[in-house]
Amino acid sequence: MRVFVTGSSGWIGAAVVDELLAAGHEVVGLVRSDAAADSVAAKGAGVLRGDLDDLDSLRRGASAADATVHLANKHDWSDPGESNRAERAAVETIAGALIGTDRPFVVASGVLAGEDEPSPFVGAESMRGGSENRAFDFIDQGVRAMAARFAPTVHGMNDHGFIAYITGVARRTGVSAYVGDGSHAWAAVHRSDAARLVRLGLEQASAGARLHAVAEDGVPTRAIAEAIGARLDLPVTSVAPEAAVEHFGFIGSFFGRDMSSSSALTRARYGWDPSGPTLVDDIAAGAYDVSEH
Repeated sequence: MRVFVTGSSGWIGAAVVDELLAAGHEVVGLVRSDAAADSVAAKGAGVLRGDLDDLDSLRRGASAADATVHLANKHDWSDPGESNRAERAAVETIAGALIGTDRPFVVASGVLAGEDEPSPFVGAESMRGGSENRAFDFIDQGVRAMAARFAPTVHGMNDHGFIAYITGVARRTGVSAYVGDGSHAWAAVHRSDAARLVRLGLEQASAGARLHAVAEDGVPTRAIAEAIGARLDLPVTSVAPEAAVEHFGFIGSFFGRDMSSSSALTRARYGWDPSGPTLVDDIAAGAYDVSEH
């Protein structure tokens, strides 16, 4: 297949491009910068210049491809309304270009619902602009939309996501902290396993599929803090829930929440067998030694 990938130079996107190319697919990546274009092209993928606000480029990329993987997101925590607006518009544009084609359209999402349960985010003002449900609105119009629901941490060497941010807080404060008793857990998946599931979804999944990229159902946040503390040789301590945002910044509002999940149905349906390192293994191996959010 010729696959159009948004976010092709990003953390998950770059791994997806590698996975697709290794499986013999042709890839065209949406890129914003010269550096991103060089990185994607060096792998042997095609390049389409544009971004989420350039709806014409999204339309052209999707129209010319056999399948589309939408991973790009603005991730602007200072203006979530703008991020949500841009995400919804991008999904509507790509899906609109695919009406009547039955071509696969994978939309990045999260795991805040069961594998056969709809996303709780509905409407333009909700997280990611309700993009998963919005994409599924086009199924009746001949779009094979599906959701790739990623665990809250997609980890690997030099990951710059949430765990890198939490590690940076530990360095700055001199303690590796968790919230409350640290019994609440986060689902996790290695970057390579997540990329492989995206490919399997493109190749096998039907419209309306919800692919749960979850290798570990739930890693206790205390265990995450202990692994960071051991790696950085820092004491490990608890932070009261009411002080979480003050200590961690914005991430404190959800580091104290349980975000565990399951991928039992996904594994059975698509033959997905995660084999990458665990989150704690990656922390211990130095994945976050130099990463800062």
